Amino acid sequence: MSEQCSAATEAAEIVRRLAQAKSRQDVAGAMAIYHPDVVLESPPLGTRSVGEEVKGAIEGWFAFAPDYEVRVDGHGLDGDTLCCWGEISLTPAFTWNGAVPNGNRATVPVFMLFRFRDDRIAYESFHFDVAGVARQCGVDASSLVGAA
Repeated sequence: MSEQCSAATEAAEIVRRLAQAKSRQDVAGAMAIYHPDVVLESPPLGTRSVGEEVKGAIEGWFAFAPDYEVRVDGHGLDGDTLCCWGEISLTPAFTWNGAVPNGNRATVPVFMLFRFRDDRIAYESFHFDVAGVARQCGVDASSLVGAA
């Protein structure tokens, strides 16, 4: 049991560092935490990036959400997968269909699944309420789906 707790604590620390880098819009800092063969996916957006593609995906996300912040409130480890939950806040700078966001900052729950290799993140699956962001920003949810 203590090995499981220790592994969860170490993994959560890696995720905490990633959250801090992403909240600073620090692409290089985030990429230093990801394994070179990382898989980054966001099922709500229908996106999946692998390896070097991840840098472009993160840059695109920060262009879309230049004030992006993520807060991690808790975590749980099941086998080799760490689940984290918390909240994200962002103000969409644009939409993919030309709809104009109202300029309001949106805040919604988030959960993320992580796996690790060589003390780095090798897999991230990022889940959030796209419809909630859209509603708060005054646009249709379908206008945000291409946002990664």
